[in-house]
Amino acid sequence: MKIFKRILSVAAAMTMMVGVGVTNAETVKIGLITSTSGQGTFLGEQMVQAAQLYMAQNKSRLPPGVDVKLIVRDDGGPNPDKARQLAQELIVREKVNFLTGFIWSPNGAAVAPLSTEAKVPTLLMNAGASANITLSPYFVRFSFGTSTAPYYLGKWAGERYKTSYIAVTDYGPGFDSEKYFELGFKQNADSKILGRVRMPINTADFVPYLQKVKELKPDVLFVFVPTGRIGVNFVKAFKDLGLAKEGIKLIGTGDITADEELHSLGDAALGLLTVHHYSGAGDRQATKDFNSVWIAAYGKDSIPSFAAPQAWDAMDAIYEAIIAQKGKVTAEKSMEILRNYKSDHSPRGTISIDPRTRDIRQNEYLREVRKVDGKLANVEIEVVGKQVLDPWVEQNSK
Repeated sequence: MKIFKRILSVAAAMTMMVGVGVTNAETVKIGLITSTSGQGTFLGEQMVQAAQLYMAQNKSRLPPGVDVKLIVRDDGGPNPDKARQLAQELIVREKVNFLTGFIWSPNGAAVAPLSTEAKVPTLLMNAGASANITLSPYFVRFSFGTSTAPYYLGKWAGERYKTSYIAVTDYGPGFDSEKYFELGFKQNADSKILGRVRMPINTADFVPYLQKVKELKPDVLFVFVPTGRIGVNFVKAFKDLGLAKEGIKLIGTGDITADEELHSLGDAALGLLTVHHYSGAGDRQATKDFNSVWIAAYGKDSIPSFAAPQAWDAMDAIYEAIIAQKGKVTAEKSMEILRNYKSDHSPRGTISIDPRTRDIRQNEYLREVRKVDGKLANVEIEVVGKQVLDPWVEQNSK
């Protein structure tokens, strides 16, 4: 936290220096609400680091006389009331031109009415619950929808396995994952779901929930849990119960093998298959360039999570809107630019915003944990969904 606070202090000083000597500068304000304390701190800090790094790398792209000010606010974790309060302050007091951030889907949802009423373009850097994007016409999602990876993983698994069991965390993204994995898996008429379980979001002991899996012996176990230590605990419980020795294959969304947690998993992670929209081991020049810039700024021991490229891409879209309007941004013109945003230089590959839904289109990669140069990595082995939109959004958006 001391290092993180120092980064914020340096960034604030840099922002002040940029304004020195500029006459009649056009200042565009970005309000970033995320979790720099409480649950989700790691992802929140990385969002801020990615945003600040993007600004430092792209300062020269701004039109003459245009300044960008990033205002960071801490929601303290999953706390919708706090997020709503912070958004109101940023809109009313700071008069921000853009809102962004939001790790937690409930926090993002709480801000939707304010974004709509004040007509503030709001870029979701995480907040993946599929329905979130439908809550405000001023929402644009630069992360993922929680139905997407499960659906395409389910399709892939249904072509290779006959039986499965589903284990998800008991909240919105878990429900999306459960439903859409099953939809994908059952596209093969011979495939069967042997059982399912919803696990409390705060549980650290997964053994009781996996005992049933051991009894039923499905061909494959699909899991969704929030990223971080929760995924580490789940994988270790799977190993400790000897489920792999029983012939059960563990698969899941990228949350269970997050890049930054692979060192904690150790060799227990080898061979795990996940579907996700990003891997730091991706064999793309944009991914390699992003990693190089990140290491130069934050050191070789800092591993960017998937939240970092999501934040990076959101900032790129904001800068595109600022540059196109020469700093004199309006909500409607900004939304028009954001709705039609496309990038071929994202760290995760080509991405675009679907103009109709304001949700992201991107690749979904099948990844396997392997050792690369002596270190564990999520190696992308196949694109199982090419430039796809979240299936729930596709079905439910007008």
